[in-house]
Amino acid sequence: MIYWEIFLAFFIPGILGYGGGPATIPLIEHEVVHRFGWMTVEEFGEVLALGNALPGPIATKMAGFIGFEQGGILGASVGLFATIAPSLILMIGLLSLLYRYKDSPKVKLLSNIVRPTIAVLLGVMTLRFAETSYVESGAVQTGLLLVVSYFLLERRKVHPAYVILGALLYGAIFLKP
Repeated sequence: MIYWEIFLAFFIPGILGYGGGPATIPLIEHEVVHRFGWMTVEEFGEVLALGNALPGPIATKMAGFIGFEQGGILGASVGLFATIAPSLILMIGLLSLLYRYKDSPKVKLLSNIVRPTIAVLLGVMTLRFAETSYVESGAVQTGLLLVVSYFLLERRKVHPAYVILGALLYGAIFLKP
């Protein structure tokens, strides 16, 4: 039964997450944290941060890690397959159709409508993480990490992987477990 749950936890976000990895992250969070209860929001945030620090697609890294945690090597394999299966099915089944209509104004309009939705989903997830951080670590620590991260990312143009690594190191040294 656990393998079926792992499959669903990553297949459904893969189908609904139009826009790639960043669009699927809030959906994966819903499945893993709220539906199946495999992790807390804080644990999911740590997995997400670690996954963002590593090279490659975020959804497959998270599927492999969470699948392994829940079902060992077979669970990781099921999670990885479930993550890539929707794209694989669409690529095989609809490639000619997509190629024919790729320049269609309706397809471009759909993409323009979906992008703000993805931004809202990511914003809601960010607020959940900030709320959890505020409760667990306090306002000063949360505010400090937010301000420093913003400064490094937007003003100094530091690569996000370095900011994430720095936040992880800061948390490991200064925050209680």
